[in-house]
Amino acid sequence: MKTKNSEKLIAVVGATGQQGGGVVRALQASGQFKVRAVSRNPGKHRELADEIVEADLSRPETLRAAFEGAHGVFLVTNFREAGAEEIKQATAAVRPAKDAGVKHFVWSTLPNVEAISGGKFHVPHFTGKAKLDPIVKAAGFVFHTFVIAPFYYQNLVGAFAPQKQADGSLGWTVPLDPDVPCIHMGDITELGKIVAGAFAHPDQAGNGEYLPLVGDFMSFKGIVETLNGQGHKLSVKQVPKELFATFFPGAAEIAEMFSYFQAHTYLGSDSSHRIALANKIAGGQPTNFSTWARVSFPVQNP
Repeated sequence: MKTKNSEKLIAVVGATGQQGGGVVRALQASGQFKVRAVSRNPGKHRELADEIVEADLSRPETLRAAFEGAHGVFLVTNFREAGAEEIKQATAAVRPAKDAGVKHFVWSTLPNVEAISGGKFHVPHFTGKAKLDPIVKAAGFVFHTFVIAPFYYQNLVGAFAPQKQADGSLGWTVPLDPDVPCIHMGDITELGKIVAGAFAHPDQAGNGEYLPLVGDFMSFKGIVETLNGQGHKLSVKQVPKELFATFFPGAAEIAEMFSYFQAHTYLGSDSSHRIALANKIAGGQPTNFSTWARVSFPVQNP
């Protein structure tokens, strides 16, 4: 049996977020790894992992020490927090990881919307992450893996929760055809199982594989019907993209994202083989939407 001293150390950047937190828990649950949480505020999160170190993506000079002695690094960046600095920050993490002798780099990316759509759609928070993929590949790590987060189920009780509609019902107004299945979805906390599996099986997942977390593939109508079948009374209505873009700050990019989904799906192509490999690496199927919703989407009254 391995002792903690002999286990491979994985440094997790973004350990306090939904993705990174799931990665920390999955690595710990596997029993194969020692986990170092990388945080800007380590004092707030002392119990998070085996080790916690202070580092900041906007200060690359802090990262070398954070990665020292680590076998692997998991990196996720927050577009909404970092804005236009996201690529700069992520790029700044790659070199210190290589210099520190990290063997396996796992990057949480998203589809390159501009490339997939031939420039028709512009979704910077997707494409911005995708643009780092070649930088990770070119860095020369012994192993590198790309994991792809889906449309979070959690969005539907968070940033994209149902709102009161003009007719008094609770529901969604969306800038896409609700009947078109196009949304690859999942419980974001389960991404960690894929990441832990990738670190455990680099021979299968460490050669630049793309591993998406997909618990379900649905239309918006399917989402609403599933929820209504569980006792909700929700609605969905399509509005023109141009109208949706006026609803709230940032709505124009969300409208563009949904238009991309309808034209190309969330993942942008037939990804069945990638999904199958991700599930194999994770050791099982992710939770489907109906199962997640029964526990995590409380019935609301308008």
